[in-house]
Amino acid sequence: MLTVLRVHLPSEIPVVGCEITPYVLLRWPDGSISNDDVPESAPLNGYCMRYKWYRNLGDQKVAVCSVHPTEQATLQCLVCLKEKVPIAKSYHCTPRCFSDAWQHHRSLHERAKKAASENGTDEEEVFGRFNSSGSGSFNSGLCGIAPNLLQSPGLNNGPISVYPTTVADKSGEAWSEVARSRTYTPTADDINHVLKFECVAVDVETRIPVGNVNTVLTSRVIPAPSPTPRHMVPVNGDLLGQLDLDGRTSSGTFSVLSYNILSDAYATSEAYSYCPTWALSWPYRRQNLLREIIGYHADILCLQEVQNDHFEEFFAPELDKHGYQALYKKKTSEVYGGNSNAVDGCATFFRRDRFSHVKKYEVEFNKAAQSVTDVAMTAGQKKVALSRLIKDNIALIVVLEAKFSNHGTDNSGKRQLICVANTHVSVHHEHKDVKLWQVHTLLKGLEKIAVSADIPMLVCGDFNAVPGSAPHALLANGKVEPLHLDLAVDPLGILRPTSKITHQLPLVSAYSSFARMVGVSPGLEQQRRRMDASTHEPLFTNCTRDFIGTVDYIFYTADSLSVESLLELLDEENLRKNTAIPSPEWSSDHIALLAEFRCKPRIRR
Repeated sequence: MLTVLRVHLPSEIPVVGCEITPYVLLRWPDGSISNDDVPESAPLNGYCMRYKWYRNLGDQKVAVCSVHPTEQATLQCLVCLKEKVPIAKSYHCTPRCFSDAWQHHRSLHERAKKAASENGTDEEEVFGRFNSSGSGSFNSGLCGIAPNLLQSPGLNNGPISVYPTTVADKSGEAWSEVARSRTYTPTADDINHVLKFECVAVDVETRIPVGNVNTVLTSRVIPAPSPTPRHMVPVNGDLLGQLDLDGRTSSGTFSVLSYNILSDAYATSEAYSYCPTWALSWPYRRQNLLREIIGYHADILCLQEVQNDHFEEFFAPELDKHGYQALYKKKTSEVYGGNSNAVDGCATFFRRDRFSHVKKYEVEFNKAAQSVTDVAMTAGQKKVALSRLIKDNIALIVVLEAKFSNHGTDNSGKRQLICVANTHVSVHHEHKDVKLWQVHTLLKGLEKIAVSADIPMLVCGDFNAVPGSAPHALLANGKVEPLHLDLAVDPLGILRPTSKITHQLPLVSAYSSFARMVGVSPGLEQQRRRMDASTHEPLFTNCTRDFIGTVDYIFYTADSLSVESLLELLDEENLRKNTAIPSPEWSSDHIALLAEFRCKPRIRR
């Protein structure tokens, strides 16, 4: 007989738009224990599982805060009602909450006016995938509130029409059946309601349950928190910018995103105790990350810390739906001894309508370490050296061919190739020599590609190196000064002579354009205040309770590319909560960087 041993939910707080997948442990008829499903289509010895989801109808519907969704709202912005902003975004828990969020909140009014004037902008795109239908919540204690009339987004929760309207449990509480599936994705109609999951083994022929019905209740459903929208800021002197109204790049330019999305293996409550556990759960974070990434409309995506299983099962298929082709390189696993599916790596995606794939290079720094130690070390020295150099880090280099042309340039019909490197350098702070060696190894490989082809280059990723460090100096200046303090850490002698730690690529950090830009505009001045005046880099791209600093970069070859616009940087006000991420709004401890480029005309020789 099929028996249910245990049932529990992955997160204590369900969120609109984030699929809930209960953990159901079963004892199969042969006595083995498994959490695999036994659907009616594939029964075991005449038994299968039956699942149902219910919404509690006895809950009092109250408005919840749009900024702090676990808090009840005490005030509402009436301008939101006038401008037809989704109701869920109009609520705030305290006057201080409303005041702190005003800059972001005011932008909702402006975007609603813009959408109305354009008469046809998709509200889902303007206000976000999960909250576009509003909360539909109301409380007689709040004046001026109207019930939401928009429809909930279509979700694969089963054929609702066949469900009974309501059922009552033994205590007399009324429940409305909302799904007959193992998983369930809460909708706006569920906000502030408790959900109930019910599962039982049944006889396939008689349809009669065998054993007890197992039930588990959720907390009240909350709306998905909405982060502060980030806009592109022109840096080429044209204050109108180079972006179309929908956020996509103009035909002669292309955009590149670099983003460390925080691997689920590292997103633990121990490491990020300040973040609610439900906001750390992968089912929540993956949807929030996907929504953010898609919203940037980048032509090329360079993602780091993408777990192997998450790439195959989630990011590759989901981004494929949005027109992206995927390439992936998993970290080597000589150091890591855990689940091979949990090994992370670098994923590069590109829009199929903008680029075609030409070539792929994979850089394994472990192999490079083997080559270095094979040349000039004894067996004893080699063992010590490898124990220091082998860190499993990798880089993924992709050569793409553009399907667009630059307006006003003469390329004589030649193919426009672009080389994109995506890497995640060693995190070990004490191994400064290893970081520099890895970056130098990558750059020498890119130099070989540059020699073989006249090709613009982009070097993106998480370098785990702050501005002014030796790896950053090498990237930005082509060399490291002999007296640089980082060079003092070289127990293996791999950095000697220091004169060899150079490269010839004319690399420039994209975000340094904010500091170099001549001119005055409100947006540009605001971004300059978020830059370090001495290093010309952002004040931070990684922001946790333990560390605030810049470790992520987009470098480009300045002789072949120019920066047109940059995604605005975040500051402490943008982050809202405790100036640390991840948070319910931002699902990584890093922020995304995005730059729009234009290829420069080729010089005829």
